[in-house]
Amino acid sequence: MSWLENKLQHQGQFSLGTHASSVEPEINLIPFIDVLLVVLIFLMISTTFTRYQELAITLPTANGVASQSEVKQIHIAVSRDGRFAINGKVTDRSQLSNNLNALNKDNAIQVNIDADAKAPHQAVMSALEAARDANLSNIVFSSQTTKK
Repeated sequence: MSWLENKLQHQGQFSLGTHASSVEPEINLIPFIDVLLVVLIFLMISTTFTRYQELAITLPTANGVASQSEVKQIHIAVSRDGRFAINGKVTDRSQLSNNLNALNKDNAIQVNIDADAKAPHQAVMSALEAARDANLSNIVFSSQTTKK
């Protein structure tokens, strides 16, 4: 007996629940799967994949001998806490350009910046700016070799 025939048969009768048809509850999974697929597609489209950009730098090595010509050098030391010293004499940042101008008698001067590995980047940039302000263009950074 179909549902329609059952409905038509009981339409004119009053029932207090004595004659209950056994209808099993049914969970329809198709709308649930549709919603999950939409959520999955939304997450796949909206997710941004971050890539960490790194520079793979291999520093060059040199095995050449030191040049024979004598070059006048000015050593600017930058300490770990950002203090400066020119040729071993401690100086202030504001006086750095003035002291370099006083030492710049000819243009054949090489500026050697000896910065601590933990020195702030701003302090090293300040030393470069002071050398530029003193019209010194021959600038070298010091490093040390690693012990094996």
